[in-house]
Amino acid sequence: MTTRPSAALATLAVTLALAAGSAYAAAGIETVPGMPPVTDPTNLYSETTAAKLSPALANVPARVYVPNVKSDEVHVIDPVTFKVIDRFKVGKNPQHVVPSWDLTTLWVTNNAEGRTDGTLTPIDPITGKPGKDVVVDDPYNMYFTPDGKSAVVVAEAMKRLDFRDPKTMALQGSVSAPKCGGINHGDFSIDGRYLIMTCEYVGRLAKIDWRARQVLGYLTLPDGGIPQDIRVSPDGAVFYVADLKAGGVHLIDGDAFKGVGFIKTGVGTHGLYPSRDATKLYVSNRGFSRIGGKPGIGKGSVSVIDFATRNIVATWPIPNAGSPDMGNVSVDGKQLWLSGRYDRVVYVIDTTSGELVKTIPVGHEPHGLTVWPQPGRYSLGHTGNMR
Repeated sequence: MTTRPSAALATLAVTLALAAGSAYAAAGIETVPGMPPVTDPTNLYSETTAAKLSPALANVPARVYVPNVKSDEVHVIDPVTFKVIDRFKVGKNPQHVVPSWDLTTLWVTNNAEGRTDGTLTPIDPITGKPGKDVVVDDPYNMYFTPDGKSAVVVAEAMKRLDFRDPKTMALQGSVSAPKCGGINHGDFSIDGRYLIMTCEYVGRLAKIDWRARQVLGYLTLPDGGIPQDIRVSPDGAVFYVADLKAGGVHLIDGDAFKGVGFIKTGVGTHGLYPSRDATKLYVSNRGFSRIGGKPGIGKGSVSVIDFATRNIVATWPIPNAGSPDMGNVSVDGKQLWLSGRYDRVVYVIDTTSGELVKTIPVGHEPHGLTVWPQPGRYSLGHTGNMR
């Protein structure tokens, strides 16, 4: 197999991301400097459809990378055969496998139980092999700014976002969010101006001006919520916020920074993944939610929300209770891959029928797996927040 050097991959990815300059004016959305244009103002996921896999990823073999929190390792799955084809040790407490903004590297965030000796493990997606660890403070999760100039390491235990060089991980600056205990998941507005992060331990959200590196405000969720994942709607009008305790999804007007609705889904609502055509939102309900240190009541499931109507159009139960947690959809959108957090497995779900196609044994407490490659011009991080 012919491979490209990393530098060439990065150059091609950036060129493709910035190529559609004429669409900038057509969209009528003024984005932050350096951010690729919004080509369709009604669908910010328009460049992540099945047909739009970047040519920069042509030589990247399809793989699913599964971080196992308690066994400090990553399992690698061939999505065609559903077989584990590799496994390797990484740092302490690997939480998520995060695609870089330029699509050339996968980063494993090892947060070492909230200590200052956390690490990031780079994976070359062409070879599927890990590189040398980079020491950073408490990397529970990681995102990338819309202009691609910074990696945003989510230092959860420190209530802080650390902005780092996206290649070397040298520290550029930080944002302290003292009222955001359990800061962990986030997403950016359609124009890239602000970032909203969830504050899991204190039941609120934090709105952040990432360029000025300051917190703009906090929003407390009702009834002592436990917010988890967050994703912006295709039209950028609202943010969907998974609430583990409430068993559903809050609708948040990001600009006004206020709640505008709630959709009940299932016990232990956790992960949020748009369909490839951006018409649906797949919501993982973990079931075994461990609220207050105790198991939740109810079985794991996946709820399917129609973006246009904001109604649930399907519910897919996970056999044997199950604990669907985090993951993403396949390139063609026909499969939803989710970690079974408390069952040491990965679930593969048919997105047409909702059928559980395969259950694949992995390590101890699989968490933020990523399917790679994925369509899109660039990655905003997490397990593949592509645009």
